[in-house]
Amino acid sequence: MTRSLRVLYISLFMAVLLALGAWSMRSFLGFSTNADATVLNGRWAKAVETHYDEEFPIKRLGTNLWAALDYKLFNEGRPGVVLGRDHWLYSDEEFNPAVNEEQNLQGNYALVEGVRQTLKAKGIQLVMAIVPAKVRLYPEHLGDVRPASIHEGLYKDFHARVAADKIIAPDLLGPLQQAKHNGHQVFLRTDTHWTPDGAQVAAQQLAKAITDKTPLSGEPQRFVTEAEKTEPHKGDLRLFLPLDPLFENLMPPQEPLEKRVTHAVQTKADGDDALFADSEMPVALVGTSYSANPNWNFVGALKQALGSDVVNYSEDGHGPILPMLSYLKSDDFKNSPPQVLIWEFPERYLPVNNEIGDADPQWVAQLKEAGTRQQNMALNTQLNTQLNTQKSETPDRAQN
Repeated sequence: MTRSLRVLYISLFMAVLLALGAWSMRSFLGFSTNADATVLNGRWAKAVETHYDEEFPIKRLGTNLWAALDYKLFNEGRPGVVLGRDHWLYSDEEFNPAVNEEQNLQGNYALVEGVRQTLKAKGIQLVMAIVPAKVRLYPEHLGDVRPASIHEGLYKDFHARVAADKIIAPDLLGPLQQAKHNGHQVFLRTDTHWTPDGAQVAAQQLAKAITDKTPLSGEPQRFVTEAEKTEPHKGDLRLFLPLDPLFENLMPPQEPLEKRVTHAVQTKADGDDALFADSEMPVALVGTSYSANPNWNFVGALKQALGSDVVNYSEDGHGPILPMLSYLKSDDFKNSPPQVLIWEFPERYLPVNNEIGDADPQWVAQLKEAGTRQQNMALNTQLNTQLNTQKSETPDRAQN
């Protein structure tokens, strides 16, 4: 290589670096950090480094290119998503076997019973909203991947266990399947969650069970749900396909999501001071993002179906166990217990080791121990009943 070519090569290389650096520096327009991030404590420098690393063009190009190859050549995304046909995406939590799954199953079953006992001691009726897996409702869009054996009978087993513990838990799978058969989409194509239609079906089934088995006290309230607008929705499972912005055209298309809002109906009989009246809150809701995210309007659908206000203690991104533990330690639970508590619990969280946050591990263990003792007592009672039945039938057989 001649001296002129070397100079040209170096100049082009430096020009590319400068162009990429300038491109990256554009990302600092409007960049800010927390007030506690200063130069002296090093947090400001760390924030700048992290921001630059995330926005560096070559990194984005590499990420997009690698994701595109995985997606087109191997039909795979990042860990966390399972790709189906027709642009359907599923959470891999509904497919993969969990570590220590049998131990987790028994521990979570015991914890549910321990929670029931804690609520019963305060005079609160527990109602379980067991959310069936998306793959259970839409298996027709799967490719060759199938859920692990632990997931096959999980929904039915969960219902059998809570029934043995005498916990109210209406079936949501059948009504959701019927709504799907009638032309309603009950789960989003590119998202983990149900649609507002699916949330409404679940709310109606829960309200019917509560009305039949533990009617609410107080005067019913009237709520009305209205559709506000329909917007394109980027499902949370699309995040596991880092194809944008360079390969956005390869991404599963966004889907329409109808935003709904529910509000109480004010009547003349209520009077002008009704909005400020001190009224009892007979229903509380604890759950996951199926309940916490307003996009699905699950809380609003519950209010309308129940004819009652609902206090929502659900949390996004923490599973079903942690929000319940937080609620049981809250002042609201101690001072203003509801008549009925609905616990929304997706079935896929049952065989995993759910996080407990900063809850006291010893207290959580005590809840599980109490639940295990009660379940063992119930099992012994059932076995004794079966033995007594067999003994009473033996003489009859002998005489015959």
